[in-house]
Amino acid sequence: MCHILCHISDMREITMRQLRDTRQIERWLESGETLRLRKRNRPLAQITPIDKPKSEEKHWPDFEARLKKIFGNRVLNVVDEYIEDRNRW
Repeated sequence: MCHILCHISDMREITMRQLRDTRQIERWLESGETLRLRKRNRPLAQITPIDKPKSEEKHWPDFEARLKKIFGNRVLNVVDEYIEDRNRW
């Protein structure tokens, strides 16, 4: 019975060749998915994500303060300049 049920799983399966796509694998692991590695259609290994500590939160920079530091109180009329440039041609 296990022979039939072994293929029914909600776990994502990848092949050895798919290990080259590290960005996709990283996204799956960061989203909490466990991956099963297969070689020649045989299960070889299981890759499980490490739980991040809850105190490890991303700190976003203060973009508004950075913008004010660079440009001050100037108002940039980018749209108006774009329309002017477009009318030149």
